[in-house]
Amino acid sequence: MKHKVEIIEPNKFDQQNHFYPKALNTQLHAMVSHFFNLDHERIIKRYSHLHPQVDPEFLREILKYKCKHFFWGGSDLFYVTTEAGNRRMVVLETNSCPSGQKSMPERTDADEHRGYKFLVENSFIPELKKRRLPEGGIAVIYDKNYMEVSGYAATLADSLQEEVFLVPFFNNEKRAAEFRDGILYANVPGRGEVPIRAALRYVTQKPWNRIPIDTKTFIYNSTLVCLSGGRNKLVANKAYEFFNSEISSSGLKINMPQTIRDVSKGEIPLWIQRFGGYAVIKNPYSNAGQGVYTITSQKELDAFMAEDYAYDQFIVQSLIGHYDWSSKTDGAKYFHIGTIPNKRGQIYVADLRMMVYSSPDGFYPCAIYARRAKEGLKSDLKEVESSWDVLGTNLSVKLAENEWSSDTSRLMLMDRKDFNSLGIGTDDLIDGYIQTILSIIAIDKMCQHLVNKKGNFKMKLFQSLDNDKSLLKEIMS
Repeated sequence: MKHKVEIIEPNKFDQQNHFYPKALNTQLHAMVSHFFNLDHERIIKRYSHLHPQVDPEFLREILKYKCKHFFWGGSDLFYVTTEAGNRRMVVLETNSCPSGQKSMPERTDADEHRGYKFLVENSFIPELKKRRLPEGGIAVIYDKNYMEVSGYAATLADSLQEEVFLVPFFNNEKRAAEFRDGILYANVPGRGEVPIRAALRYVTQKPWNRIPIDTKTFIYNSTLVCLSGGRNKLVANKAYEFFNSEISSSGLKINMPQTIRDVSKGEIPLWIQRFGGYAVIKNPYSNAGQGVYTITSQKELDAFMAEDYAYDQFIVQSLIGHYDWSSKTDGAKYFHIGTIPNKRGQIYVADLRMMVYSSPDGFYPCAIYARRAKEGLKSDLKEVESSWDVLGTNLSVKLAENEWSSDTSRLMLMDRKDFNSLGIGTDDLIDGYIQTILSIIAIDKMCQHLVNKKGNFKMKLFQSLDNDKSLLKEIMS
């Protein structure tokens, strides 16, 4: 990871630098390619045909929705089934500034920039043109995922035909940039402080403690998005529930695990018992697989309770596991479909990351990849040493503060080889796409509720939604 601002010139994009080696020479699976080529009307026709309770006109409004704050995001989805055999996509969480571009096979032979270009030219640049911005340059600010953020910077330089500043913006460290009077200034070697008119943000670790909510520099996506649910699982769940109530007559809803919010550490054993001894505990403000704890035994619960944590509130969710061991809930019991069995008969839990962007014409998919767990799914928990190894799919590995690696051996691409082993089809992709859009709109609407007509953040309203004193102290005014 770099620690100084880099200047990225146009015409320097090199695929070798911005894609995983295993993604460079892969061919997109024909079914995934077909999905990417479906227009809104064909998706509406197919989805409403399979879900006759859904209002096609309302679904059209959803697909054409133009976000005011949450311009690009990615949902992590489990593809599950119920005891009655009803398949569905379930939203685990939705991330602002998600990863995914470096894992995408090319759509066509001429598709050099792949998803980077689709997002930059169809979403980021149109937003720039709508706004009155201060004088200054263009930047990409980041705190991890150098391969991908440098890809965005090189693509922006090519699309705008101007230099782009690639700015490290780490937490708890001397920074290469700072905000003054709402404007971001980058400390560029040899040039001093350079004002920035707009920045694509890939800052994931507590962005609210160093990026103001209201800025004159256009931040794509803003800190407001993170607090409203893009990096705040607690408020995200409330946003989903509010939106589900709003759209209940349309036949659409966001599918999610049963969630208990605002749980203090001392209450957690009671909720684990309520879920039949199987549950997931989450730190609401962490990401990249950090702060998530799968509980399937007293030993795992005791280990969780023995630790100290930075925040006061947790969320507890029903655990989606094997048919023989999933949480008891008030609704349907979900369990994992998992991958197609391999030659040794092993089925693995896998998730699907669906990345989409908001454009002047509505939503479009940008990148998709999947991840599988380390160990196969087992019916007998006595054979499971660590439930996280069986259920956890995230690839990020934290080495130290601001240092990350990735376990790409479990990455599953949308190519001819990996996609077949997932056991999903076009209708599952459409379902995941619509679930992702619904979750992004829910958070975008929460953003709108949390600012007044002048664009100022409603701190009292936010505090009523999330009264975690440790978090409130971190938010930059």
